[in-house]
Amino acid sequence: MSVSITGTTPARGVARWILPFCIGAGAYLFFLGVGDIMLRDSDTLWQIKIGQWILEHRALPTNDIYSFTRDGEPWISSSWLSQVLFALVYEPSNWAGVVILTSLAIGATAAIFAHLIDPYLDPARALLLLAPILVMSMGHFFARPHMLALPVMLAFVGGLLAAADRRTAPSWLLLPLMALWANLHGGFVMGLALIGAVGLDAIASADRKDRFELAARWTVFGLAALAASCCTPYGWNTLLASTKILSLGKLLSMIGEWRPADFSSLDLFGASLLGLIAIGYYSGVVLTWTRILLLLGLVWAALSHFRNIEVFALLTPLVLSKPFAEHFGMTRAVALRGAETRSSFALTATAALAIVAAGWSITRTYATPHRYAFISEPSPAAAVDLLERRHAQRIFSTAPIGGYLVTRNIKTFIDGRAELYGEQFVLDYFDAVEGKNVETLLRLLETYRIDATLLNRTVPASRIMDHLPGWKRLYADDIAVVHVRGDAPAKPATSQ
Repeated sequence: MSVSITGTTPARGVARWILPFCIGAGAYLFFLGVGDIMLRDSDTLWQIKIGQWILEHRALPTNDIYSFTRDGEPWISSSWLSQVLFALVYEPSNWAGVVILTSLAIGATAAIFAHLIDPYLDPARALLLLAPILVMSMGHFFARPHMLALPVMLAFVGGLLAAADRRTAPSWLLLPLMALWANLHGGFVMGLALIGAVGLDAIASADRKDRFELAARWTVFGLAALAASCCTPYGWNTLLASTKILSLGKLLSMIGEWRPADFSSLDLFGASLLGLIAIGYYSGVVLTWTRILLLLGLVWAALSHFRNIEVFALLTPLVLSKPFAEHFGMTRAVALRGAETRSSFALTATAALAIVAAGWSITRTYATPHRYAFISEPSPAAAVDLLERRHAQRIFSTAPIGGYLVTRNIKTFIDGRAELYGEQFVLDYFDAVEGKNVETLLRLLETYRIDATLLNRTVPASRIMDHLPGWKRLYADDIAVVHVRGDAPAKPATSQ
C-alpha cells in the first residue's frame, strides 16, 4: 500500500527540515570527536602551504614554485579556494580549526543526504542508511580539498537526480553550485559528465511528445554548467588541469587513492555490492535501462579508483531511492500551504538556531588547543634540521616527505602533485625508491644533481644508498635516513 502525504501539519514540516539538520549535527559532532583520523595524510601539509602562499601574495600560482625538478613549469591550483579556507583556520600548534572545518563539511553532507532521501525514506531509516555510508567512505576522509567539495557535489548531483525524477530540466540555481565546486576541487568534472547521464534518464522516461523539448533544456543547462565551471580565476584552464590527472595511465594504479578496489578480504564496500545484487534478485525491483547505466557507471568508478567509493556510497541510494520506494509503496510526497508554511518556517528556524548554539558550545568545549595531532608517519624534523645546517639544495626524498619539505620552504624532488611531474617521472621515482631498478636510481641522482637523500628507513632505496659508491650515510633515526655524497665534508651523526 502506497504511503502518500499531500497535506501535513506544521510539526511535520518542521520534522522534514529539522531532522536532516539534526542528523548533520550528529555527524559533525561524531567526526569532531574522532578528528585525528582526518590528519593522517601528508598532502594536507602542502595544501595548507599553498593556501598560505595565496593569502600572503594575494595571487594564485601559475607556475611551480615548490620543486627543483619542475621549477617554473606551468602549474595551477584547481583547489585554490579549499586551500585558502584551510589556511585561514590553520594554526601550527593547534589543528582544531582544520578538524572543525572538515567535520562541518561531513555534517553538511549528511544533512543534505538526509534531506534528498526524505521523500522516500523516513528519518530513522535514512539514519540507518547513512551510518554505513559514512563508515564506507572514511578511508578517504582526510583534511583535504575534496572533503570541502563533498556537500557541494551531493547537492548538485542530488538536484540533477531530483529533476530527472520529476521529468523536468534541472534548476538554474544549481549553476552557482557548479561554479563553487570548480573553485573547491577538480572533481567537478564528474558533475559535468553526470549531467549527460542523468539527463538521458530524464529524457528517456518522459512522454514521447515532451522528449525533444526536455532534451533541449538539458542541453542548454549542460552548456551553462560548462560555462559555470570556467568561472574561476584560471578560466577554462581549470577544466583542462582537472582532467590532466586522468592522463597518468598505469601510474594511477600505484597511487593509493587512485588504486582499484581490493577484494582480497571482505569490507563494507564489497558487502554493499553483494547486498545490492542480493536485494535486486530478491525484491524484483525493475530499473529503467538508463538507471541501470547510471548504477553501473557508479560501480565501475568505485571499482576503478578507491577514491570514488564515497561517491558510489552517497549517490547510489539517490539513484535507487525512487524505484525502490515506488516498488515497495513508500513514496512520501509532502506539500505545505499558506499559514502552515509560515508556521513551519518559524519553528524550523528556532530549532535550527538551538542546534547551532548547542553545537557551538560543544565545539568550544571539546576542540581545545593540542586536542588534535597529525597521526601519519612522524615528520623527519631532526633530519631536515641537519640538512638545513648543511645548506642542502637538491634533496632526493619520497613524496610524503616532500609534502613536509614544502612546509619547511625547501624545494622538493617530488610531492603529491603527480599531475605536475607526469607519468614517466613518477614511474621512475617508484622504481628507484622501491629498489626495482638501481640504474634508474643512479640516473635520477645524477640527472638532477642530487646532493643529499632523505628517505624513510623502510624503503629499499635507503638500504641501497649504503652500498652506492660516492655516497655515505650521514644520519639515521627511527624515521628517516640521510645520505650525502662522499666528497662532502661532514661528520656522521646518529640519534640516540
